[in-house]
Amino acid sequence: MRIVLLNFLSLDGVYQGPGSPDEDRTDGFERGGWLVPFVDAAFERVIETWAASATGFLFGRRTYQEFGAVWPTITDPNDVNAKRLNTLPKYVASSPGIQTSWGPATVLAGNVEAAVAELKQSGEGELQIHGSGRLGRSLVAANLVDEMRLTIAPVIVGQGRKLFGDTSAPRGFELVEQKQTPSGLLLARFVQSGDAGVGTYVRGETNVGLGG
Repeated sequence: MRIVLLNFLSLDGVYQGPGSPDEDRTDGFERGGWLVPFVDAAFERVIETWAASATGFLFGRRTYQEFGAVWPTITDPNDVNAKRLNTLPKYVASSPGIQTSWGPATVLAGNVEAAVAELKQSGEGELQIHGSGRLGRSLVAANLVDEMRLTIAPVIVGQGRKLFGDTSAPRGFELVEQKQTPSGLLLARFVQSGDAGVGTYVRGETNVGLGG
């Protein structure tokens, strides 16, 4: 089973609060909603294609709770994203005792990396990490992520949590596909290459590191 990380990033590597000003104000973050001005039809088409291959989801506690407060309320049978999120298996990296009313859900407590490594051996399909930056970062560090699908917005946020803490992307990932939307969003796919190179993405003619 493949582990795929999907995330929205600013040019300076911030993933916190892309969708709205009040999405995530932890640690005094005040610049939420930075992705919204760049959302266009081309972006939505690519994201839908990327998400369509999911056979299950991996979440950190906070993202699971945030998604679980919203997606179950979307009952339109024509909303394929809602149907996928509400019906496919969900795995939550959290301490025991978390309420898992948004199911089907399984809590991965204790050694999360070991639990995910076991899931990778359990069958075919694609487990996707949406948001959940801390979880994604830890699984990348543990060499458990097979692919990253990143949306990079042409904006510098200047504060907030970053997916990668230094000035470069994780080693061992290779850029295999990129597309730029009319609004300036860069949609890039990286796959685990197993080498020691530093992953980069390309904006125009310039290689740009994925950190900040």
